[in-house]
Amino acid sequence: MTGIAQKQMDTFPNFSLNGQIALVTGAGRGLGRAIALALANAGADVALGLFDVNRDSGLAAEIEAMGRRTLRLQMDVTNVAQVQRAVQDAVAQFGRLDILVNNAGGGFNNLVENVPEHEFDQTVARNLKGTFFASQAAGKVMMQQNYGRIINMSSQAGFVALPTESVYCMTKAGINQLTRCFAVEWGKYNITVNAVAPTFIQTPGTEPALSNPEFRADVIERIAALHRIGEPMEVAGAVVFLASPAASLITGQTLLIDGGWTSR
Repeated sequence: MTGIAQKQMDTFPNFSLNGQIALVTGAGRGLGRAIALALANAGADVALGLFDVNRDSGLAAEIEAMGRRTLRLQMDVTNVAQVQRAVQDAVAQFGRLDILVNNAGGGFNNLVENVPEHEFDQTVARNLKGTFFASQAAGKVMMQQNYGRIINMSSQAGFVALPTESVYCMTKAGINQLTRCFAVEWGKYNITVNAVAPTFIQTPGTEPALSNPEFRADVIERIAALHRIGEPMEVAGAVVFLASPAASLITGQTLLIDGGWTSR
């Protein structure tokens, strides 16, 4: 191989996560499960943040079958003590933490005038509070390492108004801004912070809504460019990219994965 060819090989984008340690919150099902598997497939060992650590979905066994290490962690992201302990346990087990994916979240459907306080509080706690304090705990570890990748789960709901989802939309818009704030503060520690913002994805969480033929048809129509419901691995691929060395100059950004919904 010539010197020029070798130099080109050395500078090609690197999408491998070999030797990396990742923590995925809300890893038990849906997008979290797909993201955990995709990170493992790319070479990372994966700690699984689970709302109920006693509920075994077989995910850990699938990751170990790939030849990767894994660790199941009790991690209700609305409980700051559990969040901090989970991060500590992951570092104790693996020795470091390179990647955090803040996937856990959720919301309710309700008209603005009917939203009760407990729905408001739970949505803010799951989406914003959980993302903030998980990032804070992981960020302290990454600052000491002088390296880290944080990927937050936003939504197209952070860019468009969805009827009956005002609180959810608010929190996802907040995650976009939180992503920028963390990115600006932590860039000096070689930590990048980005977000992905999916459209409706076929998961257990969206199945009840998408099983309504009229609602499903409206969603497909609004996904203006591709006119189809997304699959979890289509979101997981973007997460792997943002976690990889290939995305080393990207920070403070929210990547829309919406099939063209927001382009119309």
